[in-house]
Amino acid sequence: MTVPDPVMIRATGLGRRFDALWAVRDMDLEVFRGEVLGLLGPNGAGKTTTVRLLTALIAPSEGRATVDGLDVTEYPELVRSRVGILTETPGLYDKLSATANLDFFGRLYGLDASTRAARIEHFLRLFSLWERRNDVAGTFSKGMKQKLAIARALLHEPAVVFLDEPTAALDPEAAFVVREAIETLRRSGRTIVLATHNLDEADRLCDRVAFVRGGLVRVDSPAGLRGSLGGHGVEVGLTGVPSPAVLEAARVVPGVADVEIAGDRLIVMTAEPRVVTPGLVRALVEAGAAITEVRERATTLEQVYFEVMGVRPDHDEAA
Repeated sequence: MTVPDPVMIRATGLGRRFDALWAVRDMDLEVFRGEVLGLLGPNGAGKTTTVRLLTALIAPSEGRATVDGLDVTEYPELVRSRVGILTETPGLYDKLSATANLDFFGRLYGLDASTRAARIEHFLRLFSLWERRNDVAGTFSKGMKQKLAIARALLHEPAVVFLDEPTAALDPEAAFVVREAIETLRRSGRTIVLATHNLDEADRLCDRVAFVRGGLVRVDSPAGLRGSLGGHGVEVGLTGVPSPAVLEAARVVPGVADVEIAGDRLIVMTAEPRVVTPGLVRALVEAGAAITEVRERATTLEQVYFEVMGVRPDHDEAA
């Protein structure tokens, strides 16, 4: 029995040029089966172009890419038959019911009647839309429309699902509904490529995050990205400015690398916050500190983003 390649998507030196402008260049990327990979970057960074290249909607100007072992240039139609795509806008027929929408696209995918019926029911139930199956899509909320569009993208059982800014322009409630739908796909072991500029979304949903800015800047797990910058520690709130005795007590606790004062708070730097915290609290109380709060302090994905992309939140261009 042949063991499938664990790499579902492979790009080598991938690039796309529009006239004299390179949207993406020199991209080397691997996406594993069952993985959720986030493409993270600002607007215009090349995320959508990357998705279009990997789904064989546009041809690369240089390099090559394969999806499920198929070259996107040599076998574009076969690649497109193996991928599902959700764009920023659902693109549904508002005057058709949920069932009719999916049945129409199921016909385009070449599915027979019994297969269409079974899969339509499966995905409408999966995304809690079965009770609204006979209602026209125009009456659906934004979140429900996006869920229906995800169901459409999955109807032909694609090997990979590409979600391009799936929660952009949605209100918080609709975005929550769509993220829950994506989480459902994640739990089912589906390979997903999620193009987004929503840092919280990437942090919660993705196994790895690829920073894109005209090419691949860096790729790692959210935890690995946060850990690469250090910044782990414990933040301790006090009733007043810490005394020299309290400050010294914190500094001599085993595992503490450094201590800073920020008003009525102590910022204690340590590589192992959970190990150090119990001893730190005991030492501070014995030194006379009145503690109001203790919480772990860790680097956020937002901080990683600004560091990796070489920008500051108050500047538009790379530093």
